[in-house]
Amino acid sequence: MRIDDLPGELLMWVLIGSEVAVFAAGITVMEAVRLTDPAGFATAQGMLDGRMATLNTALLVTSGLFAARAERDGGRAGLLLAALGGVAFLAVKIAEYTADAARGVTMEAHPFFTFYYLLTGFHAAHVIAGVVVLVLVAIRPRRDTAQAAAMFWHMVDLVWVLLLAPVYLLG
Repeated sequence: MRIDDLPGELLMWVLIGSEVAVFAAGITVMEAVRLTDPAGFATAQGMLDGRMATLNTALLVTSGLFAARAERDGGRAGLLLAALGGVAFLAVKIAEYTADAARGVTMEAHPFFTFYYLLTGFHAAHVIAGVVVLVLVAIRPRRDTAQAAAMFWHMVDLVWVLLLAPVYLLG
């Protein structure tokens, strides 16, 4: 495959690649630190509510489907439904953070939680940016802008899937 054969603009691919690389670096560092205290990381990780992560995964995957439909159709409804999925994701993430804090799960409690909050918080910032982009593009949707918004949103989905295993499942 040649660069000219990629869908969308090259700059969007550069953005997506750089964002995925940043998250991959964060995950790599977290896993390197995990090697120094595997039992502590497992104990800390066990304090997280996997049901919230499961719900958020379903929300993002479903919103990704709406973004894909909007990309194909250039339609406003798909963009807005994808954005709504992002807002729901953020509501669940806020509820999760609130419950974590009530149990004393803070960034200082253990190095695992430092990575947990940094990585998932940085991802949440990308969700916020994605929601804003999806809504702005929905105001005057065109096929090219819908494609760019959907590509960014798919990157947000991909990063969540990459975070899911080391943050919620490994241990």
